[in-house]
Amino acid sequence: MSEITALLDEEKEFDDMGSYNHSLVQGNLAHVIRKYSNLSAFIELSLDTSKLDKTQFADVNNELIPDVCAYPRSSIIDLDILVMQEMPELVIEVISPRQGAHGIVRKFQAYFALGICSCWLVDPTIAAVRVYHNNSHSQTFASGELVDNITNIKFPVAEIFE
Repeated sequence: MSEITALLDEEKEFDDMGSYNHSLVQGNLAHVIRKYSNLSAFIELSLDTSKLDKTQFADVNNELIPDVCAYPRSSIIDLDILVMQEMPELVIEVISPRQGAHGIVRKFQAYFALGICSCWLVDPTIAAVRVYHNNSHSQTFASGELVDNITNIKFPVAEIFE
């Protein structure tokens, strides 16, 4: 049975792997966050989920790793942190070629349960960003300025996809 579990975990990891566009967008997002906000962007930082109600989120492991997340502006620290206990202000997931939006939106529910207030779903294929806030509707940005009133970020959405 453990061989099957290991195989499924390996398959899931393969499905979450990025691509050229995925990686480019991640880097662009980190740049845009730094340029247009008072936040620092972190790529694939582990977030602790031990406080998450596992009866509601049985499919979530002990940590979640968003493509990009953002915390108040900070610098390098002496003692590095492997898994963050404090949750970020913003989580961003970029759809990769082997991934669907439904699974990511399900993941957003776990992020909201952990106290994260803003989640972005970025789709490089259609050059659009859907911004989700806890307990409210989502808003899609494909042109003009992306405005996230929760994180006070405002910038030309095209900069993500250049």
